[in-house]
Amino acid sequence: MEYLIIGVVALLAIAFATVVSPRLGVASPLILVALGVGASALPFVEPIEVDPEVILAGVLPPLLYAAGVSIPATDFRREFKSIGALSVLLTIISTVLLGVLFHAILPDLSWPWAFAIGAIVSPSDPVATAIIKRSGVAPRMVSLLEGEALLNDATALVLLRGAVAAAASAVTVWGVAGEFVMAMTVAVIIGWAVGHLNLWISARIPDTTANTVFTFAVPFLASVPAELMGASGLVAAVVAGLVTGNGAARVLSPQVRASDHQTWRAIELMLEGVVYLILGLELIGTIQDVQRDHEGVAFAAGVAALTLLAALVVRAAFIAPLLWVQGRRAARALAAKPKIADARRALASDGSATSAIRLVTRRRWGGSQQSAEMLERHLIRTEADISYLEKAPLGRREGALMVWAGMRGVVTVAAAQTLPIDTPDRSLLVLIAYIVAISSLVIQGGTVAWAVRLLRPAGGASEEEVLAERVRLQDFLERVGAQTREDFQRDERDGHHHAQHLAIIKAKRDALLDVRSLGTFSSPALSAMLAELDAEQIRLEL
Repeated sequence: MEYLIIGVVALLAIAFATVVSPRLGVASPLILVALGVGASALPFVEPIEVDPEVILAGVLPPLLYAAGVSIPATDFRREFKSIGALSVLLTIISTVLLGVLFHAILPDLSWPWAFAIGAIVSPSDPVATAIIKRSGVAPRMVSLLEGEALLNDATALVLLRGAVAAAASAVTVWGVAGEFVMAMTVAVIIGWAVGHLNLWISARIPDTTANTVFTFAVPFLASVPAELMGASGLVAAVVAGLVTGNGAARVLSPQVRASDHQTWRAIELMLEGVVYLILGLELIGTIQDVQRDHEGVAFAAGVAALTLLAALVVRAAFIAPLLWVQGRRAARALAAKPKIADARRALASDGSATSAIRLVTRRRWGGSQQSAEMLERHLIRTEADISYLEKAPLGRREGALMVWAGMRGVVTVAAAQTLPIDTPDRSLLVLIAYIVAISSLVIQGGTVAWAVRLLRPAGGASEEEVLAERVRLQDFLERVGAQTREDFQRDERDGHHHAQHLAIIKAKRDALLDVRSLGTFSSPALSAMLAELDAEQIRLEL
């Protein structure tokens, strides 16, 4: 009964924080942390200690899987190099530099343990990025921050594992590097296989409810085998989510995808809320442990403040040249744009540049050689990528916001708890990690909306641009629908209106997925149109 009451109270707290968050102008994770701290101060509430494996192995895989499903595959592809730099290189550099800082502040702390705590406080948080998503910034920046947070926790955990092993026995830098590469490679392979297996099985489960229940197991089908093989279970869950999200619209029915979407939104909300409630509940107990060990809470707070400042400085020093490289990349791409247009005109028989709409239509109903079509698709995709870079440039304002949006959170807290019991000054190190995470959420998360207003970074598309793109999409779909209707009439099947309507919807969806692979329309516009087609098909089938 006690656990039932705790669960009910937690659900009520999560719902309360979600409802009042927009009214108060405070992010719901911060409200939940405050509620957790307040609850832990009540005299009848016993100290809470949660096994970190519950979070690392039980909570984070489904959260990261759900985030991988929802991130647009085209945007992830376009920003893959930058996401890789932020999630791998920046995490490694932060681990090393913050490890040096910890060793300087705590001379008795050996180098392996200094790098271990450096790895713990290095990754930005996949849950905390939800705060920046609601601030109205450009989708490109959201994709970068979300992609970074999806993968950098795995980098940090592998580095932490190597540092702990180095503290126990002699290891080499090359040994840690080899372990890192192996962990990532095996995780990607397992995640890719589980993602495709998920699509194959889900397409063959007719019952929507049973299908949704099956998807609950998918993140763990990826993470558990990866962990057993010494790889990163979190990366495996992310890759499984990316594969599932990219292929779901082609193989799964609208009913299944709608059910999965709503169910996983609720799961995300509950898991995120539970994580931040636990963080708040454990804070006072950790402070008491440090006081009992006479290590000084004020000292821990000072070290945490210096650590957070150093992490921001390192992040700024990395993002500045990264954006410079991005600017050079965009400039080279814009310079090549006329040549690409000339090449497209040379390929077209009438001397005009082939549009993505014409190419997709021609591909669906014949009329081109395969090699020429592949070249045309490559040119159109390249031109679309250039337009993407041109419409959403990343300048100083965007860079400053990216620095400030790199919040620490649940991964830092969970990783700190995995430190072995015999770790020197363990209570002090755990408290430092807690204070870094909570301070980051309160200071950065609580002021990110103010930072957006101050910096005024590039936002999303204007209403006029959204309307114009929607008109183009609707015109494209009308042409696809007309062609499909002509096929029915030619085959003397025009009497089957229901089947004809469903065939038109399927043809429109396939055409949208084709242009999605080319990247000629924005991800939000394509998602909205696909949702409308799904709703129309569900209405017809009901």
